[in-house]
Amino acid sequence: MSLFERYLSVWVGLAIIAGLALGQVAPELVNFLASIEYGSVNFVVAILIWFMVYPMMVAVDFSSLARVHERPKGMIITLAVNWLIKPFTMAALGVLFFEWVFGPFIQPGTAGQYIAGLILLGAAPCTAMVFVWSQLTKGDPNYTLAQVSLNDAIMVFAYAPIVALLLGVTDITVPWETLVLSVGLYVVIPLLAGIVTRVMMTRGAANPAQANATVAAFTSKVKPYSILGLLATVVLLFGFQGEVILSRPLVIVMIAVPLLIQSYGIFGIAYWAAKAWRVPHNVAAPCAMIGTSNFFELAVAVAIGLFGLNSIAALVTVVGVLVEVPVMLSLVWFANRTAHWFPAEETAIRAPRTKEQN
Repeated sequence: MSLFERYLSVWVGLAIIAGLALGQVAPELVNFLASIEYGSVNFVVAILIWFMVYPMMVAVDFSSLARVHERPKGMIITLAVNWLIKPFTMAALGVLFFEWVFGPFIQPGTAGQYIAGLILLGAAPCTAMVFVWSQLTKGDPNYTLAQVSLNDAIMVFAYAPIVALLLGVTDITVPWETLVLSVGLYVVIPLLAGIVTRVMMTRGAANPAQANATVAAFTSKVKPYSILGLLATVVLLFGFQGEVILSRPLVIVMIAVPLLIQSYGIFGIAYWAAKAWRVPHNVAAPCAMIGTSNFFELAVAVAIGLFGLNSIAALVTVVGVLVEVPVMLSLVWFANRTAHWFPAEETAIRAPRTKEQN
């Protein structure tokens, strides 16, 4: 384990402080970087996410990816948690905290927007950062890609109806430019780059084992750049929202409470289900991470479209971004230290059996 990985929580803490300081010291620079976006997708953050996602995409083996369906347990857990549990528990927590627990401490008539922001987050499973969390937990890259791709396909059809049902409105407009652009930037482009890199590196390999060894050596060399991309992303995210955090700390804390309960609760459900069903750890960890993490670009875009740029709902979705990184890193730490709870298996996608093995 590298120095970066061993003390990652320390580096992230320093990155958060650096981001808040950058927002105060150089607000013009931060505003300029924040303005380089389209459809709520910031292109500077997208480039940094490429650095994070690229090593895992190089490790994707399409010959194994085609056999993902042979191991359906992780996929079933992911889909059940993301679409049958998570949106509804987030709505319930929103009502509990902002109608009851925090009701006396917020402005009258604003509870609905707090709840709406939470629902928009809860109904959007992660597309980009989950590749980073999977990589940090030594997740199976083929299975993680398949899980994310299937969730993205379902999100096209299910996101608007679920949000409309929970918000009690019927005019939900999915921001297609955000959805398509995010999938293209965070999945398609780094995947294509990974495929090209893998083909070029393994072209002269004598056998699959040699090819895999070559890929593993390459990804270990570029992995530090992935961690640097994560830290730079944290600096920017907290720099973009530093003024809001420092000016409204109590509101941020109130929003963070249900988000924390939701995140750890959803992870616990998925992780426990994977353990009970004896899913290998390199599938179980990413499986739980996908349900825990959120597609915040989509949530932010819908919140702005429905309630306005300066609305409480939009603020809630932004706080979701800030809460997510520290929470996910704590879950990465937990998952790595509980790997022994799961069946020991090198890969979640087994190679075809030979005649001799049969």
